[in-house]
Amino acid sequence: MRKLATLALTLAASPAFAATEYGFFSLHNTNFIVLLAFLLVVGLLVYFGVPGKLTALLDQRADGIRRDLAEARALREEAQTLVASFDRKRQEMAAQAERIVADARAEAERAAAQARADAAQAVQRRIAGAEEQIAAAQAKALREVRDRAITVAIAAAQEVLARQMTPTDRARLVDQSIATVAQRLN
Repeated sequence: MRKLATLALTLAASPAFAATEYGFFSLHNTNFIVLLAFLLVVGLLVYFGVPGKLTALLDQRADGIRRDLAEARALREEAQTLVASFDRKRQEMAAQAERIVADARAEAERAAAQARADAAQAVQRRIAGAEEQIAAAQAKALREVRDRAITVAIAAAQEVLARQMTPTDRARLVDQSIATVAQRLN
C-alpha cells in the first residue's frame, strides 16, 4: 500500500503534471483519468481475488505435472523390474538347458559302455529332445515376456488416453467409428 501511495505522490509532484491548466487532480486532465481507471481495474482484480485464483490454478497444474512424473517413474521402475525378472527367468532356463545337456551327455556315456551302436542312436535322440525342450522353453519365455510387455503397454496407454481424452474427443471418436462402420456396411 505504501508503494502505491509513493507512486501517486511521485506522479502528482512531477513537473509535467503541475504545468497543466487545471492541475493534475482534475477531471479535465487525461493522465489523472487514466491513473484513476488503472487503479480502479487493479483494485477490482484484487477485490475479486484474481491473483489468488491464478496462483491456485498454477499450483493445480504443478501438482498435476508432479503426479504425472511420479506415475511415469513408477511405470519405469515397474518395467525395469519386469525386465530384471525376465532376465532371471532366461538365466534359469539357460541353466536348466545346460543341466539337460549335461544329463543327456552323461546318459550317452553310460549307454556307450553297454552298447556303442544303441548308445549313438540314443544320444542323438536325447540331444534332439533336449534342443527341442530348450527351444520350447525359450519360445515360452519369449512369449511370456512379449505378453507381459503388451499387457503393460496396453494398460499404460489406456491410462494415458483416459486422462488426456476429453468428452468432446470421445464423442468425436464415437462419431468417426459410427461413420466408418456405416461406410463399410454399404
